[in-house]
Amino acid sequence: MERAQGVSGNAAKHRKTNSPVQRWRPVSTEASPQKADLDEISSSGMKQVLETSVTDSENLVSDETTTNVVIEVTTNNASSSENSSTFGSSGTKVVIKDTVEVDVPLMRFLKGKGGSIQKQIEQETGVKIIFPSSKEETLVVLEGQNAESIRKASERIAKVLEEAVQSPMLDYSHFVSLPLAIHPDLVEKLNNFQRSILGASSFNVDSDKDESLSEGSVDETDEVESPSVSTKLLVQEEKSIMVKRDNRGSQPEFGIDKSIFIKPKTFHLTVLMLKLWNKDRLAQASDVLQSISSQVNEALENRPVSIQLRGLTCMKGSPARARVVYAPVLEVGGEGRLVHACKVITEAFVKSGLVLERDARQELRLHATIMNVRHRKSKKRDRRNDSIDARNIFRQYGEHEWGEYPIPAVHLSQRFKFDESGYYHCCSSIPLPEATQTK
Repeated sequence: MERAQGVSGNAAKHRKTNSPVQRWRPVSTEASPQKADLDEISSSGMKQVLETSVTDSENLVSDETTTNVVIEVTTNNASSSENSSTFGSSGTKVVIKDTVEVDVPLMRFLKGKGGSIQKQIEQETGVKIIFPSSKEETLVVLEGQNAESIRKASERIAKVLEEAVQSPMLDYSHFVSLPLAIHPDLVEKLNNFQRSILGASSFNVDSDKDESLSEGSVDETDEVESPSVSTKLLVQEEKSIMVKRDNRGSQPEFGIDKSIFIKPKTFHLTVLMLKLWNKDRLAQASDVLQSISSQVNEALENRPVSIQLRGLTCMKGSPARARVVYAPVLEVGGEGRLVHACKVITEAFVKSGLVLERDARQELRLHATIMNVRHRKSKKRDRRNDSIDARNIFRQYGEHEWGEYPIPAVHLSQRFKFDESGYYHCCSSIPLPEATQTK
């Protein structure tokens, strides 16, 4: 499989200039000197420093890994021994500045825990790394005494970012989804499901204001059991229990609270998880989706496709210690057209280089997640709250018929961001064949 395209280029992009920019900034406790004074300050030592700096910066600019090079020459008019050691015998201090573009999601990798990576690079290269003050800015400034140190720092940064984009620590930012929340009757069924488990008072508590996690996470895509597993057999293996509720109707001793339920307005099927850490990758992903519209519809034989949601099952483990509870997905008609269309989508994104190797190896298993303990709003996760006892839920809903629903479109969705409808922000979409309405 192709390596993620443009890893180094996108991780540390640079803009080149034809020549270095010299910026003069006299430093003195006295009034700024007039033109005649500047002429007197000029010396062969300063001339030599400038010539050396310009030569270094020109070499730096010729390298493809550099960007806007700025030379700052600071003159010293004082005669103290401290200033002499700081500015050198020529009375000048030269600082070469360069900028590296680092995408916002990758900034934390360059800083490291407690600034450890930043400090390590600074100590190894003698270059000062200055991060932007705004979280929206992407230019990181490098300050060094010569071109070689700047070059070494740039290379170290590129290596750190290349490792970062391959790291599982870099979270998924987008995913390809098949929206189901567009069906109001399904959304209402999910609300009723939550209400029956939590009780009316607990259900009405607003826990959606700080939605920090969204469905489609790694533990969902990695650990889905086969939809053919019988939930009836799983339930029969467990002993009967009595369910106790607190005064608000929830079940704290079983780890069940509203935060672990999937928000009904975001209900969907996940086709593919993506890490689009900059605008270029996002634009490329949008182009890929648009370019395969006809192939996807051909895979569906240009006919509408619907799915049926039936029963409940859980990922690895049993209902007694469930982490993710989902509804198995069945294609109405059982022709396999939907799976074929999803494979067309996946193969196109893999070919584009937008899918990392680890994700390209994942087997496609469509599922509709209903509960996920990873979404729990808790400061600490331990053995007591990393799973739920869902046996009573399975007794009531283990073979529940959720209904049949057509799939009208494919979305490139952004995690953690939502449109007015409450569904994930749509970055791009393609329509699927719709049923012909008869009079």
